[in-house]
Amino acid sequence: MAIDLLIHKLDRAFDHIDAGGEGVIERGDLLGLGARLLVGFGESPTSVTGSGLVGGFDGIWSCLSEALGRDGDSRISREEFHCAMVGAFVQGGLYDSVFRPATAAVADLCDDDGDGLIGPREFRTMLSAFGTAYDDVDDAFDHLDRAGRGVLTVAELVEAACEYYVGDDPNAAGNWLYGPL
Repeated sequence: MAIDLLIHKLDRAFDHIDAGGEGVIERGDLLGLGARLLVGFGESPTSVTGSGLVGGFDGIWSCLSEALGRDGDSRISREEFHCAMVGAFVQGGLYDSVFRPATAAVADLCDDDGDGLIGPREFRTMLSAFGTAYDDVDDAFDHLDRAGRGVLTVAELVEAACEYYVGDDPNAAGNWLYGPL
């Protein structure tokens, strides 16, 4: 695994959660990211889609906390986040059972008309919630749209997230999930 690439991607992921820039994250920060996504798409947290997203993010937080030997109310520093993400998801084998369903919930949220496709507008709404710079969104979408169709499938977005969070190929399209590294 290209450790520098992984650390860079995990740093960006930490910053998505640490929207206030405090240098530590709590469960509420991760759920805050979920709330930004739900608000962006006008989805209730109690709908089927909304509760899937909230439950998925809660599952990620539980795994991070467990990987660090803590309860779910603890704060996690950037370095601890690196260790927990690697321990739980990159090497720990929990990606498919915990992280992938959470990314699928985000992708399902982006597919607001249920046709299995995510267009540039929905993708922009998603990346806005993650804090991606406006000017980077089109480049990210173009790199992920490998077939040049002008849309992403839900499955393609889920696979891009896998490439981003646990992949080690420096040329993987998924590395563009949140814009240029």
